[in-house]
Amino acid sequence: MNEARTRADEPVERLLHIESLDHEAQGIARHEGKVVFVEGALPGETVRARTTRRKAQFDQATTVAVLHPGPSRVVPRCPHFGVCGGCNMQHADPAAQVAFKQRILEDNLARIGRVKPEVLLPTIQGPAWGYRQRARVSVRHVVKKGGVLVGFHEKSSSFVADMQRCEILPPHVSALLVPLRHLVMALSIRERMPQVEVAVGEAVTVLVFRVLETPTPEDEAHIRAFAEQWQVQVWLQAKGPDSALPFHPLEAPALNYTLPEFGIVMPFGPTEFTQVNAAVNRVLVGRAVRMLDPRPGERVVDLFCGLGNFTLALARSGAEVIGVEGSPALVERARQNAAANGLSGNTSFLAANLFTATEESLAVLGPVDKMLIDPPRDGAVEVVKSLGRLLPRRIVYVSCSPATLARDAQILVHQQGYRLRAAGVANMFPHTAHVESIALFERDGP
Repeated sequence: MNEARTRADEPVERLLHIESLDHEAQGIARHEGKVVFVEGALPGETVRARTTRRKAQFDQATTVAVLHPGPSRVVPRCPHFGVCGGCNMQHADPAAQVAFKQRILEDNLARIGRVKPEVLLPTIQGPAWGYRQRARVSVRHVVKKGGVLVGFHEKSSSFVADMQRCEILPPHVSALLVPLRHLVMALSIRERMPQVEVAVGEAVTVLVFRVLETPTPEDEAHIRAFAEQWQVQVWLQAKGPDSALPFHPLEAPALNYTLPEFGIVMPFGPTEFTQVNAAVNRVLVGRAVRMLDPRPGERVVDLFCGLGNFTLALARSGAEVIGVEGSPALVERARQNAAANGLSGNTSFLAANLFTATEESLAVLGPVDKMLIDPPRDGAVEVVKSLGRLLPRRIVYVSCSPATLARDAQILVHQQGYRLRAAGVANMFPHTAHVESIALFERDGP
């Protein structure tokens, strides 16, 4: 019995024809009536694949050789593709990546939400390379590698990829990966510095060093020299995100991003949440505002408002905008940003846990004409279930998870009486399977 189990678990190579992609961008094939998910394969290809896992209903495999490439296959730009877990779609051309994400959105809306948008919006796109202005890279002293590694994790692993450069980071940040190795190797706390967080602003790049031990005076001298040589500002973070403080240079330009269409400059802290792709974010905010179409005299609510990314752009219309966010620190940041942009007069902000929203808790917002919802991956199920007293005429929903958007769309359409007027994809994370999307819901009548 044990021998039979061992034989069943042994890796087996077989020829497979790839029919489509799953939601994680794995190729889907069928072998002897069983579904096989094939990492690294694309639709229309014939590949030789090795099984890595067997289940009763499906197998998992990885591509060993591509015998007949599909029409969308390209040569990955990054030499670390296939090892690094940061990207999993560099082998597909950009048009195929966008088509895949649009199909994932449509499939989720149809299968989970039982809804279909009246209009499919054109995909929001931006730069395909060097776009990632926010990142968190791991740091690991690996004796077997002869030094320190700085980079993203390997695929499905806690190991740090041995990276020399990264094509999705801005070039000046990619160029820091090897110098960071040398810096950390020179520190006495090299075993106590597990990560570096990167935040690129309009006029400054900030590196937040997570330090589990206080640097020595010699360590501090090394860090100062690095910051000056590479023209970055280094912060040190001893505990949680709120403990991050500027270290060197203490005087530096403010970290911010801009929304030029609305004349907005948005300051932010290096550990505060902002979108990683500033170019796509600008287009996404513009589309959201135009879809919601706020007007003077209207009351608009921005739920999960963060530091005011959508709130302030909406307020430029002259409408009264109320931002609601769970983090008191982000609420305070949003208030400061509104003041800095001359928008305190028609904005207000409230700290509230929207994951426990009820009709009563939302009713305190008063009459609402229009609403924007931009939740994290868990979605906004309690919010959409609790709209009975508000029922704004129009809702724009920005989502980072097609599955939770579809679940919430089902409630909005089938229980709350909205129509799904339009939906589309924003390619916020090129070369990954991550799907960001935007949807418009409208409700007729009172």
